[in-house]
Amino acid sequence: MNQSLSGNRDQLFVKLIQKATLKQIVYRNTFESFRLLKKVIDGFAGEYEKYYNDHTPPRRVEFEARMRGDFEIEVKFGGDILLFLMHTNVFEFSRDHAVMRTPYIKEEPERSFCGMICIYNFLADSFKYNRINDVGYMIGRIFINKDKHYFIEGKRELGFLYNNFGDYVFDRTKIEEIIAAAISYTINFDLLTPPYRNMQEVTVNEMKNTLDAISLKTGKRLGFRFQADQDYENSL
Repeated sequence: MNQSLSGNRDQLFVKLIQKATLKQIVYRNTFESFRLLKKVIDGFAGEYEKYYNDHTPPRRVEFEARMRGDFEIEVKFGGDILLFLMHTNVFEFSRDHAVMRTPYIKEEPERSFCGMICIYNFLADSFKYNRINDVGYMIGRIFINKDKHYFIEGKRELGFLYNNFGDYVFDRTKIEEIIAAAISYTINFDLLTPPYRNMQEVTVNEMKNTLDAISLKTGKRLGFRFQADQDYENSL
């Protein structure tokens, strides 16, 4: 075989092994972090149960957590559900992302490869009554790299607290802060009346179905734009 071709092929194989190994490390870190996230959420549920029993509110307000497969955690509290979803692939930030201009990434570009955990907020009734047209909202996404350093893009409490990639390791203490911030944001993210014009018309078929199965979309911000959210989204 031509020595030049052999050398090029060796370089190709080296690059393949390096990139695949990097992604395997990132995936393993993300999966381990996701399992730790589940344990911390279970701890929240246990602490809530103790608090509830000590204070005995007049009406039952549940806080439940459960795994829905290896890559999905459901947290149900009050009328809301938080879904934590781990993506099985590894991503790199786009070149124009602000993270790529930080000294942390420029010093070692491999740090920009991350696993991703997304946090979605849904209404509990959307699942309970199988309202398939209802919408949920991504309130944050967590990126974890080969060093278990993490970065969060998200709304208010989440996005403003955890945006320094090189300073934070995804450990139990930080996870507790993230969960508390996600729950706090969700509690303050209220369901508002849909615009009147969106509800003026309804089909006979929809009206014949039960109220809970009616196919009018329900969501916390349908038809509304809020300045606080918009200002943050424009800053991303």
